[in-house]
Amino acid sequence: MNIFPEDIDHKSIDEIKAYQEEQLQVLLQYVNTNSKFYTDLFKENNIDINNIDTLEDLQKLPFTTKDDLYEQNDDFICVDKRKIVDYITTSGTLGDPVTFAMTDADLERLAYNEYISFKCSDGDPNDIYQLMVTLDRRFMAGMAYFLGIKKMGAGMVRVGNGMIELQWDTIRRIKPNALVAVPSFILKLIEYAEANGIDYKNSSIKKAVCIGESLRNSDFTLNTLGQRIKDKWPIKLYSTYASTEMGAAFAECGQSIGGHHRPELLIVEFVDEYNNPVADGEPGELVITTLGVEGMPLIRFKTGDVVEHHTEACKCGRNSMRLGPVIGRKNEMIKYKGTTLYPPALYDILNDMDYVENYIIEVSTNQIGTDDILIRIATNGHKPENFEKYIKDHFRAKLRVAPTIQFESKEEINKVKFPELKRKPVVFIDKRKKN
Repeated sequence: MNIFPEDIDHKSIDEIKAYQEEQLQVLLQYVNTNSKFYTDLFKENNIDINNIDTLEDLQKLPFTTKDDLYEQNDDFICVDKRKIVDYITTSGTLGDPVTFAMTDADLERLAYNEYISFKCSDGDPNDIYQLMVTLDRRFMAGMAYFLGIKKMGAGMVRVGNGMIELQWDTIRRIKPNALVAVPSFILKLIEYAEANGIDYKNSSIKKAVCIGESLRNSDFTLNTLGQRIKDKWPIKLYSTYASTEMGAAFAECGQSIGGHHRPELLIVEFVDEYNNPVADGEPGELVITTLGVEGMPLIRFKTGDVVEHHTEACKCGRNSMRLGPVIGRKNEMIKYKGTTLYPPALYDILNDMDYVENYIIEVSTNQIGTDDILIRIATNGHKPENFEKYIKDHFRAKLRVAPTIQFESKEEINKVKFPELKRKPVVFIDKRKKN
């Protein structure tokens, strides 16, 4: 079993780097012995792992991509299948899901990650968390939260996602003080409470660990979604960023200025579109190398997520790097009428509009080979006169461009947005022709 140094994020930058370089050597020897994918990769590229000594030397190694994982999934497995205790798949946000094989040691690492993440977000053994996420459907996150809260010694109640009436009944009966939920679902809780006379502001809930959606802008102020929650319900909000591939999380502390890196679990890099390192505070694609993973470790895996990172020490005492909110996914970048956009910028505008109940964004290639944006909108109630013009004017004011708007029924939108076999809502549909 791995023994991770809990206080590593409070060490000096030099001590953190020395620790990571030591663990990098362990990882390289391990995959060179046990991973068919990496053994073949090193041979094909004439790589001598003994020449990889420092974090900077990682740049001598090729990247690992989502396509690699999908096309050669089994070649990443480093253990006999009898050691695998759980099979998990990614959500398939950008394509087909990928399977991850986890050993008992990997589940221990997952529990440690969530334990230390909840602690970072001011978690306490006296807390009671209400889990508004699923533990089934091959989903990593729900199980991770369960294991981490259990390891921290706090209480929890597993309600699952949806079922708003049951959520409020549980809050009334058990009186948890914390939620683990998707931010947009918290808004639905508020709407239900207001419609049904529930005094939610005086409930037992004091804080929420928010998953799956960003709460903040790049300057760490609350974005539209986060501000709408706070305006209605002044609970403390903690943002997190995580993925199945890294089996780790970047969790906010009480300072609310980015998710803290866990250097004992991940080596991170940030690269531009030409795969060169970016400077602090500049947007770059997050690249991760997993430490302490037994079943399917990854080296220089390109996550596809474009983020900013910050290296100055935090007032909480942690010296580890902090991650800003996801600006967008690299594959989802839109070039529209001379402007470069990511879908979250569109979401933020739509989330701030009255009468917009639900929406889907579709991007396609037009006849001259450039990107077109269609926003399919379901309204709640009677939309005002000239509502389409109002929406377009809003987009022009914020982004300098206006997409095509199409109004549809809530049923039509929901049928596309919530497909039966998907764990996450489908908000962005990419119909562009691929090169």
